[in-house]
Amino acid sequence: MTTRVIEVDPERFDRWMAGFAERHGAYDAAEETTPGGVVVSAHAADGSTVVATPFAHDPLGVILVRRGGYAVGLALGHAFTASKVGTRHVQSRTAAGGWSQQRFARRRGKQADELVDAVVGHARRVLLRDDESPRTGADGIPRGLVVGGDRTLVREVLDASPLRALAGLPMRELYDLPDPRRDVLDSALRRGRAVRIEIIESSSGGVS
Repeated sequence: MTTRVIEVDPERFDRWMAGFAERHGAYDAAEETTPGGVVVSAHAADGSTVVATPFAHDPLGVILVRRGGYAVGLALGHAFTASKVGTRHVQSRTAAGGWSQQRFARRRGKQADELVDAVVGHARRVLLRDDESPRTGADGIPRGLVVGGDRTLVREVLDASPLRALAGLPMRELYDLPDPRRDVLDSALRRGRAVRIEIIESSSGGVS
């Protein structure tokens, strides 16, 4: 048996499953509803199995935070309806010991707090429309979140009281993403919407 995980655009999922059947034979499929959404399991004639996890939530919010910057976006389908990307410096290396180190740690902590505050403010405007502009189906409160970057900073942003309306939403985590830039935000949306497929192939199965 070999196991691997791939990500497939939701628009291509049915076609991918048709290809799986061609390579491995007819399959039996079952759906299970979980707190995070629907999980599809399929067992093919040659013993191979796929477990597919869609993340079908519209609108979808994206929050990315690293010490070099941030990106926040609200998307409907594969396109953003609103977004904000920016840079903000937070020192990441520790200086020499003694008083200088303590002063450095305070400065670094202050910079991190300012970064979190800035991201919370942008998330309020982009995701919750706290600028009081009218909401439509395309820019209402997100029904799911994609987050990435620095795990600690992301958690501090989400724990902020102004964003309590986002608490409890289904969440997909992408902590392997690099410093947030516009192209990284676009990549986070693609991966956030993707169907995650775990493929378990029998030794006699073909190549998927």
